[in-house]
Amino acid sequence: MSTTSGAVWGRGEQQDFRSRVRGTLLGVALGDALGAPVDGLDLEAIRQAHGPEGIVDLVPAHGRRGAITHFTQLTLFSVDGLIRAQVRRDTGAWHPPTDLHRAYLRWAATQHDWGPDERREDDGWLAREEWLYARRDPARALLTGLGDETMGTLEVPKNPGEAGPEAAVRSAPFGLLVGWEPQLVVQLAVECAAQTHGHPTACLAAGAYAVIVHGLARGDGLVGAHAGRHPGARGRRHRAADQLRARRRRTV
Repeated sequence: MSTTSGAVWGRGEQQDFRSRVRGTLLGVALGDALGAPVDGLDLEAIRQAHGPEGIVDLVPAHGRRGAITHFTQLTLFSVDGLIRAQVRRDTGAWHPPTDLHRAYLRWAATQHDWGPDERREDDGWLAREEWLYARRDPARALLTGLGDETMGTLEVPKNPGEAGPEAAVRSAPFGLLVGWEPQLVVQLAVECAAQTHGHPTACLAAGAYAVIVHGLARGDGLVGAHAGRHPGARGRRHRAADQLRARRRRTV
């Protein structure tokens, strides 16, 4: 993979982009916190529990209002993996899915360890934040997909029957790679989804979500980003879908 943008941003552009990054991560965290109390409920059950308008404010989940969810935890570790991948870019050993996988393994440690282990030199600053060591009912597919050192790939995915949303919801940070072409953003999101959720639905949902965020981060309107107007984005999604279908036929 490679980036294609060599433009140098001015101060105003940098500040605008940083604002978009902060807004994306804050929006993810707030959305996750709002949805946590009704996770797994259908619309009728939500209305019975919270009234005809459903959730309109933060209500308690995981013992408090606004508690961080495992979705938000994973999103933060997606950012951690992307930062490390960017740092490694000039080392000759650049493979972003591997850096993301290592980041997700660090997240998995937060789900079974009591707290940060200072002996793990590769942990970095994020995995040493004690408040992240809180188990928030993560889906079994996440724990089994990241239960060992083996990285799932499109050819040999982890949990090939899993089509849940967990792969998609951690994929927003991929869309913040505004210097990448959209087809590469889709490719990375799909490859990383296969590390825990190998079903084509889960992988393609992750790619679609990432490329929508990518369009918004680059300044497109919501309609344009949703329509996938970036050159090559639709073609990449179609090729990814074909690859996933072909792989699924081989395993059935």
